[in-house]
Amino acid sequence: MKISCGTDIIEIKRIKESIEDLGIKFLERVYTEKEIEYCESKKNQKYQHYAARFAAKEAVFKAISRKLNNKYDIGWKNIEVVNDKNGRPHASLLNIEIPEIQEMDVSISHCKEYAVANVVVVWKMSH
Repeated sequence: MKISCGTDIIEIKRIKESIEDLGIKFLERVYTEKEIEYCESKKNQKYQHYAARFAAKEAVFKAISRKLNNKYDIGWKNIEVVNDKNGRPHASLLNIEIPEIQEMDVSISHCKEYAVANVVVVWKMSH
């Protein structure tokens, strides 16, 4: 079994400023419709949730980058981070297939100033 991981941390203020400066243009470039809907539902805490998803997307990229030919093979919206019915975050790849991925687990956290994410990928063994 082969395992890879990715970690990212970001200042929530940076995401808040990007959203305030660029508005919907930034949101639609980075986040999927489901992610925007979820974060916007968090009202005063929305920037923490946007930042956490941003960090999770970066962490996914870092964890799967060994299988990409170059960094431009994947974009922000090829990764979607949504919560399951129990509130646990889950990352999915959209419009890009990496069949060697057996399992991908994501953990995100945020506080007043920072959001952090960790992703672990379990790869299928090649025979």
